[in-house]
Amino acid sequence: MLLMIPGPVQLHERIIRAMARQMIGHRTADFSEVMSFCVDVLREVFQTKGDICLISGSGTAGMEAAIASFSNVRKMATIENGKFGERLGEIASRYTEVERLQFSWGESVDLDAVRNAFDNGCEAVAFVHNETSTGILNPAKEIASIAKEYDGLVIMDAITSAGGDYVRMDEWGVDVAIVGSQKCLGAPPGLAAVAVGEKAWEFYNERCPYYLDLAAYRKKLKDMQTPYTPAVPLFFALAEALEIIREEGLENRIQRHRILSSAVRKWAVEAGLELFPNLNEYSSYSNTVTAIKMPDGITDSELRGTLKKEYGILISGGQGELKGRIFRIGTMGNVGKMETITTLAALEDILRRKNIINPALEYAQILLRDLR
Repeated sequence: MLLMIPGPVQLHERIIRAMARQMIGHRTADFSEVMSFCVDVLREVFQTKGDICLISGSGTAGMEAAIASFSNVRKMATIENGKFGERLGEIASRYTEVERLQFSWGESVDLDAVRNAFDNGCEAVAFVHNETSTGILNPAKEIASIAKEYDGLVIMDAITSAGGDYVRMDEWGVDVAIVGSQKCLGAPPGLAAVAVGEKAWEFYNERCPYYLDLAAYRKKLKDMQTPYTPAVPLFFALAEALEIIREEGLENRIQRHRILSSAVRKWAVEAGLELFPNLNEYSSYSNTVTAIKMPDGITDSELRGTLKKEYGILISGGQGELKGRIFRIGTMGNVGKMETITTLAALEDILRRKNIINPALEYAQILLRDLR
């Protein structure tokens, strides 16, 4: 099965082999060496000098650790224009008073609403950088800039952007950022990294959940250890994935993601399909997943079901209120030109059988021509 979903992603053979290593003791210098390498490269990915806390858990574990550990605020604003923004709001509501800035899924963030939230007493903001449920890239720099005018805390879910798009944590003024291993980093699911700047500790909540207390991870980071038993094979896999990122070069990797997503969008538009998110001057299309409106004349099960059955390719449908209304193509992690062209050609075949779209593959091929 070719995975063209927004995570988990296809694994490079080197990453698969890395997990087949014999086990090592997690309180040894051998493990500390692996972790030290992961921390160094993740600092490059996040573009930060801050602490890197590695948690054996999903991206959602990283989200909860970030919010719970730094929820010592009178009120927190959460920006919600998709499924994962809503998840941030649900998590934050368990730890502090929350002003949930809710927009229609796929709508751009109204920055005036963010400013009003801080005028209304919010001391922190949590938001999703790259909202995969709708294919929109939210304006991280602008949101963080508003928060900093009020000396507020900024928590950013970069789970599906870090490693595949620009994440400039320190430059933008982001205090806490999260990434999941199975997205743009190209590793298997099961690890979350939370990058923490110094200012975040001013908002530390000592009554956060025991396992997700980032102060414990920070303390053990001095010895390049984790406070609790880590998923050692996943650390092997992550280290190999990060080695591949270093070999490719972060800038080259980001440009690859951008070219792949541009090709998918170009194909969709030239084929007569409609991209889903509604952009404004501050937002943009995601560079790691493309959301496309389901055209008339075919159902979600017909499109994605046929793609899976006949071609062995898996793409994503809509979530929640968007179920059946959109389909989503992931271009993240270890995906390249071959996988992207194969997916678009298969989709075009299925849609042309129904006389739904115009042939458009050549437009994607032009953009991908020079991509290795």
